[in-house]
Amino acid sequence: MGNRREDAPLSIIKRLPVYLRVLDNLVKRDIDVISSRNLSKETGFTAEQIRKDLAYFGAFGTRGTGYNTSYLREKVLRIIGLDKPTNVVVVGAGHLGTAFARYNIQENPYTNVVAIFDVNPELVGDNVDGVEIYHLNKLEEVVEDQNVSVGVLTVPAVHSQEVVNRLVEADIRAILNFAPSKLSAPENVRIHDVDLTIELQSLIYYSTADAKEREKL
Repeated sequence: MGNRREDAPLSIIKRLPVYLRVLDNLVKRDIDVISSRNLSKETGFTAEQIRKDLAYFGAFGTRGTGYNTSYLREKVLRIIGLDKPTNVVVVGAGHLGTAFARYNIQENPYTNVVAIFDVNPELVGDNVDGVEIYHLNKLEEVVEDQNVSVGVLTVPAVHSQEVVNRLVEADIRAILNFAPSKLSAPENVRIHDVDLTIELQSLIYYSTADAKEREKL
């Protein structure tokens, strides 16, 4: 018997989509069985870590044989919650919002971007790959009609808290935030922050580290 799904550590939850991506590719390549050792090569995580992560939710493999890829993929889908359609809305139809929406519409088979919102009258009424851009005033109505589970924020930081408040009022409990600001929400609402500028600046540290070491010589 596995542990309670809702109690899973965040570190495990963030590795599950990596396992899913690898398993998707293995199934497409008609690889029926994979060992934790080979999964380690595919994911970059240790075989021991993979076994511990999967064992947290139950026994999915056979000692000495490995994991049936199709079976494990279905189990990981169910654990994440991607075994049924997940409807998503994007708030902010600027460059980042439309790029995010377009990529997920075209490349992500596990989520449905059902609507995009903005307040710019020049954008409202347009569409991104067939998904309509609505005025923000219709947020609550569309969220309810489309049974939306996740909201994505790509709005300027000055407006982000206001939008989060409206998403919470619309009963959204999972929010992906690209705005460079710290947001507050009730305890039952999960917000994941993605700050692309910080990610880039952190990467630049590594790109300049060798040069700075050479300067010391």
